[in-house]
Amino acid sequence: MAPLPPGISCLIRFSQDQLYRAFILVLTFLLYTTFHLSRKPISIVKGELHCSQPTTEKTYRNTEYGIGTESSTRPYETSCGWPPFDKNNYKQLLGALDYSFLCAYAIGMYLSGIIGERVPIRYYLTFGMLTSGLFTALFGLGYFCNIHNLWFYLAAQILNGLVQTTGWPSVVTCIGNWFGKERRGLIMGIWNSHTSVGNILGSLIAGYWVSSCWGLSFVVPGIIIAVMGIICFLFLIEHPRDLKCNFKPYNKSDRHVNGTNGIKSQLKNETKKFQNSETECLLHNYENGVIPANHIIVLHGEGGNGVSAISFLGALKIPGVVEFSLCLLFAKLVNYTFLFWLPFYITKVDHLDAKKAGDLSTLFDVGGIFGGILAGLISDKLHKRASTCAIMLLFAAPTLYMFSTISKMGIVVTVVMLIICGILVNGPYSLITTAVSADLGTHKSLKGNAKALSTVTAIIDGTGSVGAALGPLLAGLISPYGWNNVFYMLIVADACALVFLLRLIRKEWSSDGPITMQQTQYKEH
Repeated sequence: MAPLPPGISCLIRFSQDQLYRAFILVLTFLLYTTFHLSRKPISIVKGELHCSQPTTEKTYRNTEYGIGTESSTRPYETSCGWPPFDKNNYKQLLGALDYSFLCAYAIGMYLSGIIGERVPIRYYLTFGMLTSGLFTALFGLGYFCNIHNLWFYLAAQILNGLVQTTGWPSVVTCIGNWFGKERRGLIMGIWNSHTSVGNILGSLIAGYWVSSCWGLSFVVPGIIIAVMGIICFLFLIEHPRDLKCNFKPYNKSDRHVNGTNGIKSQLKNETKKFQNSETECLLHNYENGVIPANHIIVLHGEGGNGVSAISFLGALKIPGVVEFSLCLLFAKLVNYTFLFWLPFYITKVDHLDAKKAGDLSTLFDVGGIFGGILAGLISDKLHKRASTCAIMLLFAAPTLYMFSTISKMGIVVTVVMLIICGILVNGPYSLITTAVSADLGTHKSLKGNAKALSTVTAIIDGTGSVGAALGPLLAGLISPYGWNNVFYMLIVADACALVFLLRLIRKEWSSDGPITMQQTQYKEH
């Protein structure tokens, strides 16, 4: 008998439940990575939509793509930039692009969580990814079709913002269904690095074409997210019970050679364990039609997924939802101002071209990866989510001031400060949108109602998205009066985020605090 390959030997050491959990963790990570990958190009292309010096070199490079010369197919491109963004009010126009996307995202998020509780996640997420790919690519088609109408680009941003709201409530709910409270902060901190990974990949992909054919900076990410939408439809398992309800029972007559009976026997035993878990599908054991009353809560109800979904006002009454939502509003304002304006800021301050500035801006997201993991690890150790966020916010404010004052001293200083700012700015944002949302979505006041998770996640992230919409808009309005004023605005927002956590911090350190992890009863879906 031939020995099993080392990879297979390693795989069979894990239970079936563990393998499926790992698969869902990796799949949802990749799915949401593509969402952020498709959002990043606009920040990279800003430096090309409006540039400081006229150039004729771009005309010859464009002919390599069969687009033609400046005089024949793009008569408007006689000055530096892409009309209508080549005017003196370009900062306001570029800010309007950000605002249109983020405002639509904020409004749509409140509706998305409610819808997501009532329709299958796999279909909902697939629809969102396919349409997001379409509208991302639509923005890039403005380059190839020589479109210079501002409303075309605004419409593409608004539609993309609406459909992208399908992503976050869906993936967080799916992760909440598969993972319980144990090490939730660390697991979700690592998992939430998809935000930074997506930003980095989006920057690199968009930067590759930004100076030669910026339309591809949108078309390529649009194709990628659409392809991942198809993969989502083919492979995403919303809930462990969906797997067990459709699992084919083991047939003793199935025989295979080369010792696979032992492996199949092990899989059978693991399946039995899986079926006895908390998320067991009850229907397959009740052939006589009698269902215990204490089990009715997990049967398919509204939307086919369980008990009735929680109302919007009901979700707001969960302790901590309002405070964390308002905190995220200001934390996300800071984060998205960096996301949409950092490459442009580097271009103007360090006098780099759009590609180099985009590549350098990825260091902020590299710091964000470590920030999310660090915040999750600390909060798991302290068992205090609000206090962890407050510590990082407290250090973030002076760090932002330092960045504004010394980033002009050279590339080396900029690199160091970008990483530090990424850690401190992304840490609270990551923790609130993942572990905190999952904690509150399974709060003891819900009495086991698992259908609140998507609504709670949407409320928190939707409120945060209001700040995400305001931040880039304010940056566009304030930056003509000096970039230092933009950083002062970010510092004030950071302080406001900290203020909204003060009541929760006090309760976490008191004996009756409902927000501490020890005092909150979680239920693994």
